[in-house]
Amino acid sequence: MTNSAITEPVTEPVTEPVTEPATESITKTVAKSVTKPTPPPAVLTELDKLLEQGNFLNVPKKGAAVKGKVISTKNRQVKINIDGLMVGVVRGRELFQDPEMFRSLKDGDEVEATVVDVENENGEVELSFRSVGQKKAWQSLGELSVSGEIIKVKILEANKGGLIVKVGNLQGFLPVSQLAPEHYPRVSGGDKHKILEKLKSLIGQEIKVKVLDVMEDDGKLIVSEKAVWEEEQKSIIDRCKVGDVVVGEISAVADFGVFVKFYPTGTDVPLEGLVHISEIAWQRIDHPKDLLTINQTVKAEIIGLEGSKIFLSMKKLVSDPWVDVAQKYKIGEWVEGKIVKMNPFGFFVELDHDIQGLAHISELSETPIDDPSKIGKIGETMRFRVVSIEPQEHRLGLSLKTESTVFKPVAVPAVTETTPADLTQTPAQTPASPVEVTPVSTT
Repeated sequence: MTNSAITEPVTEPVTEPVTEPATESITKTVAKSVTKPTPPPAVLTELDKLLEQGNFLNVPKKGAAVKGKVISTKNRQVKINIDGLMVGVVRGRELFQDPEMFRSLKDGDEVEATVVDVENENGEVELSFRSVGQKKAWQSLGELSVSGEIIKVKILEANKGGLIVKVGNLQGFLPVSQLAPEHYPRVSGGDKHKILEKLKSLIGQEIKVKVLDVMEDDGKLIVSEKAVWEEEQKSIIDRCKVGDVVVGEISAVADFGVFVKFYPTGTDVPLEGLVHISEIAWQRIDHPKDLLTINQTVKAEIIGLEGSKIFLSMKKLVSDPWVDVAQKYKIGEWVEGKIVKMNPFGFFVELDHDIQGLAHISELSETPIDDPSKIGKIGETMRFRVVSIEPQEHRLGLSLKTESTVFKPVAVPAVTETTPADLTQTPAQTPASPVEVTPVSTT
């Protein structure tokens, strides 16, 4: 029997877990759950507060707006205390851009200025009233445009479109269309050079205006003198009504009519109305100056009111001569007339003080022509034949053609019932003598 070795299984030693004593674990847990008491807050001094804020020396940057109190206005400069930390100064052109403001300042006044330089040669902050002043000025003008308050401005310059005016420290524009009648440049023919001359004569004057439009971003300011005039005249114009007859003096003559200044009943404030050229007289006129002059006294009737505009008529106070024109002139008769105007389409002919007729180019010659001046000239008196009369339209047609050259329709005799016997005769012929007929024998 063979002996065999018996191998025992090898096992690794088992390590027991090590645990902390129970008392030590409890102590640590309690220590974690217990909060330490907060110490009482410390009393902060002013210096501590400034240090915490971090802006205890906030030096303004160039272009920034700052506020402060005036501490001196001597030696043609204004010194300002800025938050008790620094001194600012406004001087030179930065100050005299607004001299009115400088004269009204006194020590202790609170002001606002713009930083021009953080430090000048004296260690002061260089300031300007201009930027802040202009901003306030624009704000003020915006308020004026809403309120409609009347302000005074000075006229600085003139151009063909209107006037440049000074509004506080800003410049504004007053268009020609916004001038009051008193200053409106009424120039015959609209000559731009004459208009400019009249506008330049206003430079240096002070006038009252209203602010119409404020555009700060574009730097534009529009004012109106006319708006002030309309407001002042409104109560007076309200006394006028269509149909009223007024007496006044001609204040201006233009190619389109005349302006008449008159005083409504019971007032000492003058108004001005326009008599259009078509309302001056019943006859045709080329220019108002042919009949009227400045300062001439005239009578007119109010025919229209539109806001501040008053429209007048002189001819309405005179009887219409065209009402009886058909009694003065007859179609077909020859009359004498003077050529007062010539156009490519014919002559305007004056028959009397009130009535003018038109001789169309087609009525000037027996043969067609292309130029009326070949037949007559202005100022020449000729004999014309009346060919048409239209009183309602104030038209009268004239002709130089003889009546024989005018086409006339041939009159057609009326057709009547006739008997067969009548048809054997010609109306224009004398009936023939009876013819003796010899009977023919049939046998």
